[in-house]
Amino acid sequence: MKITTRKLNSFLMFKLPSAWFCGVRVKEIDKERCVTGVKHRWINQNPFNSLYFAVQAMAAELSTGALVMAGIQQSGKKISMLVAQNKAVFTKKATGKIRFICEDGAVISSAIEKTLETGEGQTFWMRSVGLNEEGQEVSVFEFEWTIRAKTANKKTTAAELNL
Repeated sequence: MKITTRKLNSFLMFKLPSAWFCGVRVKEIDKERCVTGVKHRWINQNPFNSLYFAVQAMAAELSTGALVMAGIQQSGKKISMLVAQNKAVFTKKATGKIRFICEDGAVISSAIEKTLETGEGQTFWMRSVGLNEEGQEVSVFEFEWTIRAKTANKKTTAAELNL
C-alpha cells in the first residue's frame, strides 16, 4: 500500500488528532520531498496573533517523518523510527497559510540500507523550511531521526538506540 496525502491525512485524524485539529495537513509527497501546510487560525495561535511554535513544529516534523515512513514502507522491512532531537529558528511572524517543505528524502534510503545490513541503529538529520504565502521564510526546523531494524521477538528500547 503506497503512502499518499489522503492516507497520511487520515492517519493524522486518528493517530495525531492534536495536529489534525490544529489544521496540519500533508499537501504533497514523493520519494524526495514532502510538503505540509497549516493556516493560522484562532485554534492554533499564540498570544501575539501568529502561529504557535508547537503547531509549526508539528507541521515541520510531519514533513520529515512522512518521508521516513515512506522509506520504511518501501523497504518492506520492520524498522522503528524516533525523533532524538530537534532544533528550530524562527525568522518571521507566521501568519496566513504556512507551508513546510522537506527535500531530504535521499538521506533515508542509505540509512535504511545501513540499519538492515548491520542491525545497528542509524541517525540522520532532516531539514524542513517554513514559508509564508509570499515565499518568505518564517522558520527552519531540523530533526534528528533514529531508525533501527526490528528483530524478531525483541522490542527496541530507548537505551539500545543510545538515547
